[in-house]
Amino acid sequence: MIAAIAVIAVAVGAYVFSPGPGGSGAAAAIAAIPDSHAMAVLEDERQQMIAMSAAAGTLTVVTKPKLASPGQVAASNPGSAPSTSTGITYVASAPPNPNTAQSIAYNMMGSFGFSPTTYFGCLRDLWERESGWSYVAENPSGAFGIPQALPGYKMASAGPDWQTNPATQIRWGLGYIKEQYGTPCSAWAFEEANNYY
Repeated sequence: MIAAIAVIAVAVGAYVFSPGPGGSGAAAAIAAIPDSHAMAVLEDERQQMIAMSAAAGTLTVVTKPKLASPGQVAASNPGSAPSTSTGITYVASAPPNPNTAQSIAYNMMGSFGFSPTTYFGCLRDLWERESGWSYVAENPSGAFGIPQALPGYKMASAGPDWQTNPATQIRWGLGYIKEQYGTPCSAWAFEEANNYY
């Protein structure tokens, strides 16, 4: 380490005190330093930094990771014993963290006739894909909120605070799912087949 600092100090000193313009003084000072282990180590580190810098410029994000479907989760966990009916897989799901939009939905599902332990896994996956459970999620098409209502103002039928209240959006979304698909798992199956619901 001390040798490396000494080598750098000599090179900087030669550059600073070199006569005339240009960096020829630094090159001459480095050339004057005898071959040493410290110089070899510094050169190896420089080459590694160049390679890493070049590699970093080639990284690109190709796509968003695909989430496992409830059926895939059930297949990977043989002890979960999912129930099936009409080709739809229902996966039992634990309650989500309290004080989250997911928790609000989990607790609200029963009032729409959806057993949360049966249907929450499908609802979670559906709205994770649609909005990431963000009440301010907006799509260029005009879809808005957790359930991605299109247009967003349709959620006003569930309450005037539809733009800012996750519970209002969830209430509207659960009603929409019940009316259009019957259950969250049927809505999720449609989403899986069509990339929208």
